[in-house]
Amino acid sequence: MKSSDAVLLIVPGWQGSGPDHWQSRWERSLSAARRVMQADWDRPDPTEWPRRLAEAVAAADKPVVAIAHSLGVPTLIHAVPLLPAGKVRAAFLVAPPDLDRADIDPAIAGFAPVPTAPLPFPSVLVASRTDPYCDYRRAEGFALDWGAAIVDAGDAGHINAEAGYGPWPEGSVRLLGLLQSLG
Repeated sequence: MKSSDAVLLIVPGWQGSGPDHWQSRWERSLSAARRVMQADWDRPDPTEWPRRLAEAVAAADKPVVAIAHSLGVPTLIHAVPLLPAGKVRAAFLVAPPDLDRADIDPAIAGFAPVPTAPLPFPSVLVASRTDPYCDYRRAEGFALDWGAAIVDAGDAGHINAEAGYGPWPEGSVRLLGLLQSLG
């Protein structure tokens, strides 16, 4: 699948993805990219965020490839029962937070627990060995539960602009590989 054959739906996490974040850069550079907009990026709503994502999927005029980062990942996982059947062709999941941690910020704790059922579409989960919000072994467990291929990003922090991942060309290559696997 070529990126022009799909809507690349950007699903940011808590506080949105700032202008230097790789998601924002991809949104600006890929004509097929669209961002799921939330009413309040600073006060995530565990009911509203998945609903808005499902609405964006339903409104897409082409098959959807979801590109989720951080809290955007559990947003997508919670949205799965709301999604139109067959509309999401794949998901690119990056740096999911471990919402079961004792030190999780109360602002996002309402997204726990994260469903563990296998996803009904192919997915790739990119995880860092040094993510301050999710231990790599926990990310491996998410990938196993969801049926996602795991990609070890090494020492990459939270894979965001603060960790040095603005353009993130390696991520672009991984996304391209996922798209190509869809035929």
